[in-house]
Amino acid sequence: MINRRFGWMAQIRFFTDEDVYGSVAPKLREKGFDALSTPETDRLRQTDESQLAWATQEGRVIVTFNAADFGRLAGEWRGQARHHAGIIVSSQRPIGDLLRRIFALASALSADDMRDRVEYLSNW
Repeated sequence: MINRRFGWMAQIRFFTDEDVYGSVAPKLREKGFDALSTPETDRLRQTDESQLAWATQEGRVIVTFNAADFGRLAGEWRGQARHHAGIIVSSQRPIGDLLRRIFALASALSADDMRDRVEYLSNW
């Protein structure tokens, strides 16, 4: 963890929505990341808006396969001057590739970098 000013940065804390493979959050934890899944937090069948609000309240970046809805939500929140902890969007790809891309993103960006940001794993 490196802060650009003080030599450390806050590591991204993850929240995987219910469309993301169930093994992603445990695999992230195995690599030392703070990660929770929708089932682990008893948040199944909540609206996307509710999931983003909860993740934001908890300081967690949401990981989703739902690009259309979360892209729309990010735009709505921006228009309402609402802030979120970050959104990571991916297409459904093999789990090993998905994790490799998440690890690459997490090694390059901090929790502060992710604030109000939408990142597409296809870029990583």
